Amino acid sequence: MTTPTRPKTPRAKAPSKKRKPEMQLQAEASMVHTKGPRPREREGEQALQPKLEISSELLAYAHVSKAWPFEEARKVVSRLRRLPKPTGAIIFETGYGPSGLPHIGTFGEVARTTFVRHAFRVLTEDKIATRLICFSDDMDGLRKVPDNIPNKEMVAEHLGRPLTQVPDPFGDHPSFGHHNNARLKAFLDTFGFDYEFLSATECYTSGRFDATLLKVLQHYDGVRDVILPTLGPERTATYSPFLPISPVTGRVLQVPIIDRDVASGTIIYKEPETGKLTQVPVTRGHCKLQWKADWAMRWAALGVDYEMAGKDLIDSVRLSGHICRILGAQQPEGFIYELFLDEKGEKISKSRGNGLTIEEWLNYASPESLALYMYQTPKKAKRLYFDVIPRAVDEYVGHVAAYPREGPDVKLMNPVWHIHSGEPPEAELPISFALLLNLASASNSEDKDVLWGFIRRYAPEATPEAHPLLDQLVGYAIRYFHDFVRPAKRYRAADARERAALLDLDARLAKLPKAVLAEEIQAQVYAVGKEHGFEPLRSWFGALYEVLLGQTQGPRFGSFVELYGVPETRSLIQNALK
Repeated sequence: MTTPTRPKTPRAKAPSKKRKPEMQLQAEASMVHTKGPRPREREGEQALQPKLEISSELLAYAHVSKAWPFEEARKVVSRLRRLPKPTGAIIFETGYGPSGLPHIGTFGEVARTTFVRHAFRVLTEDKIATRLICFSDDMDGLRKVPDNIPNKEMVAEHLGRPLTQVPDPFGDHPSFGHHNNARLKAFLDTFGFDYEFLSATECYTSGRFDATLLKVLQHYDGVRDVILPTLGPERTATYSPFLPISPVTGRVLQVPIIDRDVASGTIIYKEPETGKLTQVPVTRGHCKLQWKADWAMRWAALGVDYEMAGKDLIDSVRLSGHICRILGAQQPEGFIYELFLDEKGEKISKSRGNGLTIEEWLNYASPESLALYMYQTPKKAKRLYFDVIPRAVDEYVGHVAAYPREGPDVKLMNPVWHIHSGEPPEAELPISFALLLNLASASNSEDKDVLWGFIRRYAPEATPEAHPLLDQLVGYAIRYFHDFVRPAKRYRAADARERAALLDLDARLAKLPKAVLAEEIQAQVYAVGKEHGFEPLRSWFGALYEVLLGQTQGPRFGSFVELYGVPETRSLIQNALK
């Protein structure tokens, strides 16, 4: 594990509140909005955002910036020129399927859409209203029982019913859909996202979708013609864009539609439980739509202008866009991002619960580092597991430290400008998170006071009070060390050449002056490796990490010795050689 050289940067601004449990861990640190929106008073209400102050210089650079949120926002600006909206706001949307607990990918989609929305506000000088809708497909029928919930047997009795009609296995909410929606809103609220939550169940049953559902019925054959070529023979025989909700069992039925009546807005099917022909309206929640038709209907009904989607939904985007045009609307602008993978390279799944959770990331690192991970290379598949956390923390701090020294064009390329909606905090960290981890590893200490003792030796002016962000990182480092580094430690004995080199290094360290700097220490370490014939030289550093620290990689060794202390490092060597 390497560490950058120590930057000279301004002092950190960090939250003053103590760390809260689970998802609320430090999340009030204004990750998305430096000036947060006013709280929503009721469901579906969009909080008002503070007006952006945009200079002419910023605007000029924004129009040509190659940062991906600006590139996406320019698509929406171009759409507005082609399809002007005489009334209403520009609608950004993200969708969520609450068949399982919300996972970190859901957070990523909302964060990324928020970055694009803010870039659009800048490009349009904040003169055009915008809304971000987080839509929950909670009227979907439950297809299988998730692996990561209690009371699986009870839930299994309700397979096929809309998620908002399945009892909550946790016993906290009216239904499983309500439970998962509450979890989604809880962590979105925790991070300060400005959004409007919409439930499919509410939109269907309240009549909000009725006019567009009747359009689907009117264009029934055209919608089927889009979907049928993509289906196998068995599905083709039964496919209908409408799925009746059985009045007998309450289940979402995938049955052939025998007849339809556009004038009365109804369909007729054979009820599986009774064998009788049953006529139901397509409106007011008596039916829901199949997935691709449902997505298109939603775009048309809500007037969605922008929605991104994962690579696995490329075909769905294309087909839903075709259906949207059949309904007389234009599909949204969009962005296809790559998928998040778990440690084994498998796609993260809500029902399986594989990959990192929001709570797990926030137990070991700040919400800002998570936002950075979501910002970076969205078109590249990335693995979400614990080993990515330390690097994300240091990269975030590095970007914040660099920001004040950058020109206006470069600032718009800096991820922290987008993460903090144009107002990044200042930061001063005398040491990196990676170095903190290795300090905890070398000292085998889980005591913050012990680590602060080493830090003050390296940076005498540093205190937890003066550097709250650093103190926060010390806590993260201790937790990460306890859970991941300590259990994986595997020390080995030095071979003959390594032993001679370590004795040589010990002798050289003994001759160094007390105020020796990391660069001089590093020079001595290099010299020992070369003189003892280590080729390539990284094998020498590998030996240092494995013999002294019990791990396969480690920090820039000179910086580590300067922080840990020359006498303490000599003790490590002597103990390892005994």
